[in-house]
Amino acid sequence: MLHSMTGFAREALETDFGTLTWEIKAVNHRYLDVQFRLPEELKAEEQAFRQLASQALKRGKVECGLYFRRAEASQTDLLLNRELVSVLTTRVEELRAASHDYGAVNPVDILRWPGVLQPREIDLDPLFAKAGELLASALESINGMRRSEGERIHAMLDSRVSDVLAIAQSVRKRMPEVLEAVRVRQRERIDKLDVAADPARLEVELALIAQKLDVEEELDRLESHVTEIRDTLDRKEAVGRRLDFLMQELNREANTLASKSADAETTRAAVELKVLIEQMREQIQNVE
Repeated sequence: MLHSMTGFAREALETDFGTLTWEIKAVNHRYLDVQFRLPEELKAEEQAFRQLASQALKRGKVECGLYFRRAEASQTDLLLNRELVSVLTTRVEELRAASHDYGAVNPVDILRWPGVLQPREIDLDPLFAKAGELLASALESINGMRRSEGERIHAMLDSRVSDVLAIAQSVRKRMPEVLEAVRVRQRERIDKLDVAADPARLEVELALIAQKLDVEEELDRLESHVTEIRDTLDRKEAVGRRLDFLMQELNREANTLASKSADAETTRAAVELKVLIEQMREQIQNVE
């Protein structure tokens, strides 16, 4: 089943320590590129989170942000960094001794110094476990969105390859008529020259022209590529790169068909093929 590479998921969980929230955004990318934004408490666990993401996703540029808001009770449970207070007090006394212009220091000013008041440390193992469970849930959520979009792309591609097959069959059906028209035109041109022509040599020349204009092989390859695309669409693994390669092959056959075209209808068919292939290619850029 196809998966799109784009999606968004947001999952939140209330814990005893506070609120954990994961936000995941995914867009197109040639490979899997996962970026993490983590709170200080959980930065050490990035590798474990990255492994979870790589197991769930195969391609795409993915931004994973984890946000942690401490519970109100823990926000008011502050510890005094007595060592830092001692250092600051010593420096204040040194300044007062060096200059009598300094008055008494307000203790509140010391409390405002970064690091003087610190939240009480929490047990990170349970917090990490909860964050991992929440990440797995968020990854499943974004994959659900990507699967849904993949189903839409699958239906679109299946419809377009049916159109490609119909055009190829139409061109194949008309080829005897087209080649006969070419033979007639060549005979008429020779007749207008009013010169004697060796019938055997003429037949050889007409056969060579017909061979150059024959697109049977190109039509066979078009139909073969359509079969391969349909088989690929039913695979369970990531198939975006394979589909992109098959679009290049389809486009190559469409170009050859256009270059060999001997009438307006065949040229028009080649143009329609290229339009269909481009429509598919644009969608495939979004396939995992």
